[in-house]
Amino acid sequence: MSDLLTHAEYQAIAADLDPPCAAFIDGKFRKGRGAKLKTVNPATGKVIAEIAACNDKDVDLAVGKAREAFDQGHWAKLHPSERKDVLIRLCKLITRNRRELAVMESLESGKPIRDCEEIDIPETIHCIKWHAELIDKVYDQTSPTGDDAISMIVREPIGVVAAVLPWNFPLLMLAWKIGPALATGNSVIVKPAEQTSLTALRVAELAYEAGIPSGVLHVLPGDGPSVGEPLGLHMGVDMVSFTGSTETGKRFLRYSADSNMKKVVLECGGKNPAVVLEDAENLDHVAEHVVNAAFWNMGENCSAASRLIVHKAVKKPLMERILARVRDWKTGDPLDPANHLGALIDKDHCKKVVKYLDKGAVVGGKADGPYVQPTIYEVKPKDKKAKDEIFGPILSVIEVASYDEAIELANATDYGLTASVFTANTRRAIRAARDIRAGTVTVNCYGEGDSATPFGGYKQSGFGGRDNGIHAHDQFTEVKTIWIDLTDPKEGDNVG
Repeated sequence: MSDLLTHAEYQAIAADLDPPCAAFIDGKFRKGRGAKLKTVNPATGKVIAEIAACNDKDVDLAVGKAREAFDQGHWAKLHPSERKDVLIRLCKLITRNRRELAVMESLESGKPIRDCEEIDIPETIHCIKWHAELIDKVYDQTSPTGDDAISMIVREPIGVVAAVLPWNFPLLMLAWKIGPALATGNSVIVKPAEQTSLTALRVAELAYEAGIPSGVLHVLPGDGPSVGEPLGLHMGVDMVSFTGSTETGKRFLRYSADSNMKKVVLECGGKNPAVVLEDAENLDHVAEHVVNAAFWNMGENCSAASRLIVHKAVKKPLMERILARVRDWKTGDPLDPANHLGALIDKDHCKKVVKYLDKGAVVGGKADGPYVQPTIYEVKPKDKKAKDEIFGPILSVIEVASYDEAIELANATDYGLTASVFTANTRRAIRAARDIRAGTVTVNCYGEGDSATPFGGYKQSGFGGRDNGIHAHDQFTEVKTIWIDLTDPKEGDNVG
């Protein structure tokens, strides 16, 4: 907190920004051959920049350059410690330019500047650094073979990777993709969300400055039909790593089947429960985590705990504490560090979220342009607010009378990304964590783990792999077996 600037200082940085306005292909900015793409500040409606967006011809160019760079081996075959050094230099450059990147991110996405400064930028740097440091510390294997052979099980980079990003965490999701993909030696083509291209373009420029060779990292701004679909169908792309909606994620599975059976990793939606049992301790602590889980980043978060499943014995005192905390979450200008909540990403998404607002809210229930108040409803399990992934600052509260009812409701969703359980009983906590069908279950807190823990979902929340941890590192590699025969050749076995 002490490192935050004033509102006026952030406004001054915003006024001096000179954002990149072209695609980054083969180590330089190039005008894309698609239609102009306007980047709009969701808080004001003003155009920040007009970007020369890309189309399928730009995709062909980038894939060709990425393949050429991979085959030449200037990055893929570089000594692991040298790749590590380059990525560490990139982290230092991001640190040096962190204010510019934070303001750019806030302007483009509507995210509160305090989150950009205190969460997104530090976590972006940490993620890239974590995978950089892992490069020369991951060992390959041998298998037991007996005396007549040696088998080596080795990792090799997959080749050309397409990383398709969401708009809710532009920088952090960029790091989740390029950190492990570059660390393992791949060439990477990034397709940022059309609403939030600027920080990805700036990081690509910094990566080239840090020493990433030409052709290894590209950023192609554009919409889904113009860039995302051509990448998904391209015969020269070996893997797609996607974060976004479940509906769009399913398209990439179809693209893979219709092209070269490229590897696909999906991190998709969630309708995540926070389960508070009757023996939960320190309800002030519980309330703090529930409010953060529901409203952080305006609820535009795939791991947001948008369902509070609470035992009737503690519901009333917990709700009193939650309502007291919600009052402290100020909504307004994203560049004002006093605000916890900023603007929703664009008008279309705002309209979608507002449709869920109606009479009867316990708190909130109103919108002012791009700003939606943190809102809480008490609902029945089949209410659409408790079923749909709203992706906005709306919390549905559902009362239960038993552990079994709570777990049944927690699992009553097509999604399975994250969940939280609050209880003083260690045995019940472990049992609940096992009973809930989700990729990450936190106990007596809300969170997603850290860079060392895999993140992804069950059911329609994910497919094919995990972000973060060594699992993410490995999913950008192919596993090869090399079998060496050690038996003495018999006389007459020589050929020629």
